[in-house]
Amino acid sequence: MYLIFDTETTGLPKNFKAPITDTDNWPRCIQIAWQLHDSLGKVIEHDDFLITPEGFNIPFDAERIHGISTSLAKEQGIVLSTMLEKFQKVLEKASFVVGQNVGFDVNIMGCEFHRLGIESNLTTLPVLDTCTEVTAQLCQIPGGRGGKFKLPTLTELHEYLFGEAFGEAHNATADVEATTRCFFELVRKQVFSAEDLQAESNYLETFNKANPTTTKVIGLKHLNLKKESEKIRKREEAKESGAILDVTKNTEILKEASFVHLHNHTQYSVLQSTIQVAGLVKAAADAKMPGVALTDTGNMMAAFHFVTAVANHNKAAKLTNDKAIENGGMPTEVIVKPIVGCEFHVCEDHTDKTRKDNGYQIVLLAKNKKGYHNLAKMSSIAFVDGFYYVPRIDKKVIAQYKEDIIVLTGNTYGEVPSKILNVGEHQAEEALLWWKEQFGDDLYIELMRHGQEDENQINKVLLQFAKKYFIKTVATNNTFYLDKEDANAHDILLCVKDGEKQATPIGRGRGYRYGLPNSEYYFKSNEEMKELFVDVPEAILNIQEIVDKITPFELARDVLLPAFDIGEEFKDAKDLEDGGKRGENNYLRHITYRGAKERYGELSASITERLDFELDVIAKTGYPGYFLIVEDFIRAARDMDVSVGPGRGSAAGSVVAYCLKITNIDPIKYDLLFERFLNPERVSMPDIDIDFDDEGRSKVMDYVIEKYGANQVAQIITYGTMAAKSSIRDTARVLDLPLYEADRIAKLVPGMKLKKIFSLEEKELKEKLRSEEIELVNELKEISRGSTPGAETINKARVLEGSVRNTGIHACGVIITPDDITKFVPVSVAKDSDMYVTQFDNSVVESAGLLKMDFLGLKTLTLIKHTVKIVKARHGVVLDPENFPLDDVKTYELFQRGETVGIFQYESPGMQKYMKELKPTVFADLIAMNALYRPGPIEYIPSFINRKHGHEDIEYDLDAMEEYLEETYGITVYQEQVMLLSQKLADFTKGEADVLRKAMGKKQIAVLAKMKPKFIQQAGAKGHAEEKLEKIWTDWEAFASYAFNKSHSTCYAWIAYQTAYLKAHYPAEYMAAVLSNNMNDIKQVAFFMEECKRGGLTVLGPDVNESYLKFSVNEQGAIRFGMGAIKGVGGAAVEEIIRERKENGWYSSIFDVVKRVDLRLTGKKAIEGLILAGGFDSFTKTHRAQYYITDEKGTNFLEKTLKFGHKYQDSQNSSQVSLFGEASEITFPEPEIPSCEKWGTMELLAKEKEVTGMYISAHPLDDFNNELKFCNVGLAAFKGDVNKYVGHKLSFGVILTSVEHRVSKMGKGWATFVVEDYGDSHEFRIFGKEYMQFRHFLAPNSFLYVNAILQPGWANKDTGVVGEPRLKFTNFTLLHDVLDDKCEKITILLNTEEVTKNYIQNLHAILKEFEISGKQKLAFSITERKEKFEITLPSRTMKIKVSSEFFQRMETENIRFKMN
Repeated sequence: MYLIFDTETTGLPKNFKAPITDTDNWPRCIQIAWQLHDSLGKVIEHDDFLITPEGFNIPFDAERIHGISTSLAKEQGIVLSTMLEKFQKVLEKASFVVGQNVGFDVNIMGCEFHRLGIESNLTTLPVLDTCTEVTAQLCQIPGGRGGKFKLPTLTELHEYLFGEAFGEAHNATADVEATTRCFFELVRKQVFSAEDLQAESNYLETFNKANPTTTKVIGLKHLNLKKESEKIRKREEAKESGAILDVTKNTEILKEASFVHLHNHTQYSVLQSTIQVAGLVKAAADAKMPGVALTDTGNMMAAFHFVTAVANHNKAAKLTNDKAIENGGMPTEVIVKPIVGCEFHVCEDHTDKTRKDNGYQIVLLAKNKKGYHNLAKMSSIAFVDGFYYVPRIDKKVIAQYKEDIIVLTGNTYGEVPSKILNVGEHQAEEALLWWKEQFGDDLYIELMRHGQEDENQINKVLLQFAKKYFIKTVATNNTFYLDKEDANAHDILLCVKDGEKQATPIGRGRGYRYGLPNSEYYFKSNEEMKELFVDVPEAILNIQEIVDKITPFELARDVLLPAFDIGEEFKDAKDLEDGGKRGENNYLRHITYRGAKERYGELSASITERLDFELDVIAKTGYPGYFLIVEDFIRAARDMDVSVGPGRGSAAGSVVAYCLKITNIDPIKYDLLFERFLNPERVSMPDIDIDFDDEGRSKVMDYVIEKYGANQVAQIITYGTMAAKSSIRDTARVLDLPLYEADRIAKLVPGMKLKKIFSLEEKELKEKLRSEEIELVNELKEISRGSTPGAETINKARVLEGSVRNTGIHACGVIITPDDITKFVPVSVAKDSDMYVTQFDNSVVESAGLLKMDFLGLKTLTLIKHTVKIVKARHGVVLDPENFPLDDVKTYELFQRGETVGIFQYESPGMQKYMKELKPTVFADLIAMNALYRPGPIEYIPSFINRKHGHEDIEYDLDAMEEYLEETYGITVYQEQVMLLSQKLADFTKGEADVLRKAMGKKQIAVLAKMKPKFIQQAGAKGHAEEKLEKIWTDWEAFASYAFNKSHSTCYAWIAYQTAYLKAHYPAEYMAAVLSNNMNDIKQVAFFMEECKRGGLTVLGPDVNESYLKFSVNEQGAIRFGMGAIKGVGGAAVEEIIRERKENGWYSSIFDVVKRVDLRLTGKKAIEGLILAGGFDSFTKTHRAQYYITDEKGTNFLEKTLKFGHKYQDSQNSSQVSLFGEASEITFPEPEIPSCEKWGTMELLAKEKEVTGMYISAHPLDDFNNELKFCNVGLAAFKGDVNKYVGHKLSFGVILTSVEHRVSKMGKGWATFVVEDYGDSHEFRIFGKEYMQFRHFLAPNSFLYVNAILQPGWANKDTGVVGEPRLKFTNFTLLHDVLDDKCEKITILLNTEEVTKNYIQNLHAILKEFEISGKQKLAFSITERKEKFEITLPSRTMKIKVSSEFFQRMETENIRFKMN
């Protein structure tokens, strides 16, 4: 007997895996239908019932699906016990239970039996399900998990089996009938086997004889449950109608009431809102609202920005109002009260990460500062302990931190509304009572009206609850965008978040996407909200009560420093009384003077004066602890052998920092100023940025965490925002705009925000953009005015621009707090860090009272450290970079030659050019060039060079200026020079000098206007001419905007000098370290390897007997490729190879390698990587190709060798002992080495590139160096802005690495092919006649010389917009043939001194060798150096056959020549 049954329920369980005894989890059954059939499919009995709901109601969402209302079930249902009794009787007759996804129905009914304590055999009966992987494979509907077919719905299965849908789904009687029909048809089609049906082998044959045709339905009549429920609803509404709403009265009540939005999301609700914080505050102020709330989802990232934005508005509003009152008018601006809140995900247990539970969305608002700290604590817990898909808390956390918090019940995803919709009113009521018990009068029921049916149902019940329990209601609008017209842009943002196309319909389940149901989620006006809630005026009036409960607070505060532990002898009892820093100042003074004696020996009066001045300023500003903290971890860093930079930024101006060894540059020696770092007259937090070697930086971080505690140290969050181009590309992706079109539009955007592009006047744009950028911007604007998808993309991207797209971690910022960090700011976590991460970003952490340190990882320090180690290992010389002599001739000669590739800050081609021209001779030259080589001051470099070499006069406006401008040849280069001169010329104080520097640099007009008269007057009083002073001031205003920080420039020039010193004295060791430092960037490795070759350094491939993990230098002074740079080899394998080599000597063969190294660490992948990269080339008995020769079983020599190695090592480890007690020697024969030809050059190089990402032994194009001289571009030209090449004839030489020949829909051939040159690779496409003409050249490993013309793009007929430029191929030639085609003449270059009889005879003999079949003309160019004349003599009789051999011979014989 087959019992086919189905149920309709009050909803879905929270946990589908919960046992049936969990009655809170499993929903209630409200309809059941069944059919009992015999083994041949004949119906025995059928029945269906509605069940009377007792102690629960049917949720609205469930009613929407199956149509059964609570009223209908009460009116037509039977009691549960009666239904279960009838169902149990039919279960006793059944052999199987059958259904569509019947496991769910079994659990529902099993739980109902359990509720009433009735014994049942339901859960023990075997199950036959029509919804399984078998039926999924049968229907083959795409969209399943893991690339499988999706499980079919009943409708889909019915349609597949019978070619028609069935009439009514989600009615148990109809579903049972459809399921029965599908089940017996599956039996008839033998989808179920006799074994599945526990029947005899001939059962299916018997069944088909009894049912020869397609299975038919019984033909039961089904009640339309939705219509029946609607009839009852209309009856009930007719009874209730009678109360008439007095709209006029309510409107009058609300007339003077103020409205405040209490539920607002900003862009910090990542990818969920388009509202910017400033926009939210402005919208509230413009609407004259007395307050506005911030309630981002799950985080408090915007809290500081929000409070600051409101404070700024209020400040401006107060000024405006005060001015209006002064003028006899009325105040016009409203003072806005900031309400800081958060929409939390509240789940059952925030620590449970075994299942997904995003919880309910509940809005919590802070009444005051204490409430804010409780919110911050909860938000921190949500991320640190509760993050699982989303940040979560639970009710225990809320109960712990509920003080000074106001609660709103939330949107439709709030606990109470959600339970009304999905679980039941009884459960919703219970939930509400918990919140009331916790929060009392600080709980408010949130009413929302976005024009949705589900909200109307929720509100109806909520109002009943409000009345029943005396809980006040408030009207809110869940705002995600400011203006109604931004609804579409917001929908696009949601698609960006979920990676969906906007064309995908909104809904639940596969094939649908998330989206808001309408466009009502905007920042509505007072009038709109009052009109929406005119029938519930108290919901508007109660909002003021919440606003009145809020006490505004500031989040800005002074920085709090952790207390530094000092010795008893330095402590001062008064500090305990008034919180002073006397003890810390005493200790700082002590260690400063101790360090000063180490640095300077005997302390002069001027040094002592400077030290006392600095210590006095530090004491007055209250920051001794800051210096002590920094000194402590820098000392710890050095103790851990972590390299520390000499300093960076203005901190290098502090002698105290120098004496504490925080910095390593003497400020007195280089005229660096302390007040540039810490202004005694304008107290601000000192900021010491510290460079560590990038490998040791993490050690210092660990030290700080250990010293202060993991809960007191955090990293700083960063917000990744959607920039102009990315907002266009994201929007285009969502709108399904073709990729090429999106790319083209994005390329029209210059380096400027869309907001500025579309708001600035044309005149302003012309001032900020280049002429070619103006053309692009005009095209962008023209497209945006249209009605094309491109126009929509641009206009929606303008709304999305600036939205927070993701969060990250600040590269170097570290926060240290005096106590648990969550007491000060909310924190979160990040995927790639174990540390806390502040929810406030770098722009506000210091304002929020947090001590911020920048721990920077500088690769150059690692580079210096590695070089020193290599030098010590090779030469036994211990170098101390901190004490390199500053007058080293070889170092300056290197700078003078411009050989600064790999030299910190001096390696760009432009800097190399200027170095050759400047020919620096003193360290001051390097400092100045480091400061000048940047946009703005770069224009003064030629003058600087000319003045150094005496080609231009050095002039000073006043003789008194020479003291400070002499080192820069009279040019104002540094900010410090302006500061020193203002003190010398006009007696400015140190503090005033720093204010002047800052005002000039930032163009603070008002400050400069005050300072100029003072400068003129005070300098005039010292006898300086006013007109000269006016000129000096004007020059300073121009210079200071670009003048650089000398402290920073000096520090980085020193690092540069150290690297140059190493390169000059130990070039191989230095370049090995440079290559090691760039191992993760194969392009850089290739570039530096070329630089090594240019410098005459030999770079050898990897070798198992010489190479280390990183690049190294062998005994012959050649650089060896690092094994760690080979793909698949890995650090553990390299360490094992080196360990064994050190212990037992070099390896003699591949067999020796596999016998000695631990093959568990050095597996097949590592060995294979070494073979292909040439790591075993030193073994003379084998070459690379032999390892891949296979035997008749398909096993190659490498696999045999590894098998031999494993056997050998196993025998060594097994400790077998003979009968005589001795260890037995088991010998294994070494596999026979197969013989074969070596790989050709191209195959060899291709394999090298496969495992290293580059060619090591050589480059395929090396043989064509002369041919490549006829090229005018490299492939790099196609990577950047190609528009500059439009109309140009281009020629380039390449190797073709891959090609795909294709056929278009029209049947025409075309191809894509990838080519490479020395620096880049690029994919081209070729079509039409060009393809037909040149396709025979398109073969892998072809060396090609390509000619092409870059033509303008096609113009769009509709818009006139020009597309991307097009490449037209005009000719392909093999590189081998280029010299013959392109080289017309060879000219031998001679000096008159060289023209001797012997030389000419020798030259003639050499040229004669290349005369046979000669095509190229020959000429001689003779130069007379003294008289400076040149004569060219063409040969009348001889022509030359150019070839690689010819050029090689010319080079060998040192004969100079030129082509054409």
